Amino acid sequence: MEIGIPTRQLERVEPLPAHPKAPSALNQAKKVSQRTANPLEVGIVGLGKMGMIRFHCAQAHPDLQVRAVCDTDAERAGEFPEFRFYTDFHELIQDDLDVVFVCAFNNVAPEAVIQALDRGRHVFCEKPPGRSVEDVERVMEAERSSPGLKLKYGFNHRYHYAIMEAKSMVESGRFGEILWMRGVYGKCGGIEFENSWRNDSQIAGGGILLDQGIHIVDLFRHFCGEFDDVQSLVTTSFWDIPVEDNAFAILRNPRNQIALLHSSATQWKHRFSLEICLQGGYININGILSSTRSYGEESLTFAQRQFEDESFAFGKPREETVFFDRDDSWALEINEFVTAIREGVPVQSGDSHDALKVMKLIEQIYTQGQR
Repeated sequence: MEIGIPTRQLERVEPLPAHPKAPSALNQAKKVSQRTANPLEVGIVGLGKMGMIRFHCAQAHPDLQVRAVCDTDAERAGEFPEFRFYTDFHELIQDDLDVVFVCAFNNVAPEAVIQALDRGRHVFCEKPPGRSVEDVERVMEAERSSPGLKLKYGFNHRYHYAIMEAKSMVESGRFGEILWMRGVYGKCGGIEFENSWRNDSQIAGGGILLDQGIHIVDLFRHFCGEFDDVQSLVTTSFWDIPVEDNAFAILRNPRNQIALLHSSATQWKHRFSLEICLQGGYININGILSSTRSYGEESLTFAQRQFEDESFAFGKPREETVFFDRDDSWALEINEFVTAIREGVPVQSGDSHDALKVMKLIEQIYTQGQR
């Protein structure tokens, strides 16, 4: 007996093409030998993990040349014999530079950014932009006094290929409007977790939410715009630290789109997931590429809504999964920053307005959650 299967049930979801930006990002990272005749001269404040990532990215970019570096540990000078070495960021900023990368502690970063802008330098600063909204507002005041300079913050998750593909799919309208989002970003902690500067309230200004969860909050804004309703719970449930180790939040915007966040330092296994439910389907991102690969493979799974015939695959729509095995996010955001400088165009993503708005949401989550 033949079984009639509705044609619509077997429609294949069109696969994603290779992202058009992938080749250019990789090629630019390899053009050290083709450096431009007059590259922008760079100074780097802070030579920790992020400072070294930015150091190598800047050295690999054909239109950037690192000239000076700064770290409070004077013994590290021997690692950088070809560069002017400072232990005081004020002195580096006074150097003859075009661009300053600020990769300093949260309590130092705003002042370093302000001084660099006042000195006439373009600035790239790591997230978070400071410890408070007031920090960002002070930076923006300095930025208004130097309208020709570019300021960009390092929200590199926007430049991961899975995120960019999801953004393209949402904007294409193929699945309709976003109904809700759910984001989880968790880490396992570790033996030295309690002693990390990231959990020092005076230095960091906050805990896991400000350190890591800020990426998810930024991605919520990236996909859904501004949120005006915040409900949250913030707790220190396990670690002996003066800041939070878990933050739970529900955000709602004027279009009634809901975003749920869990930022955790008690996940016990590194985890990143971002689920986007739309009117006609869903897009799920699991894993995010990192230097340690501890957050797993980066993949994007998508499917069309499929429940017209409950006798066939009900609740199990045909899915397609795409894996991404290269992280060019650092290079891509630096490329965009350099383009803004050279072509005199606005920073496209991660400008001071993005920094201010995400910090306002972070402060709302803290205020609501700690009552």
